[in-house]
Amino acid sequence: MSRTALRVSVTVGLLVAGVVIGLVFQNVWLGILLAAIIWLGWFLGYESRRGRNAGVNDEDHGIEL
Repeated sequence: MSRTALRVSVTVGLLVAGVVIGLVFQNVWLGILLAAIIWLGWFLGYESRRGRNAGVNDEDHGIEL
């Protein structure tokens, strides 16, 4: 699976999961907001891991994921 396909599939999956969770809580916007927050954390971690910067704490570049 290519990187773009993985990103798109995770994004769509989290959006669908957010809508479902929103329907359970009877507030779709809350579900979408939660999905967006989770997606942002996943995306930052994925890009950091892909760039081989996971866990790097370099004082010249600040703290990175």
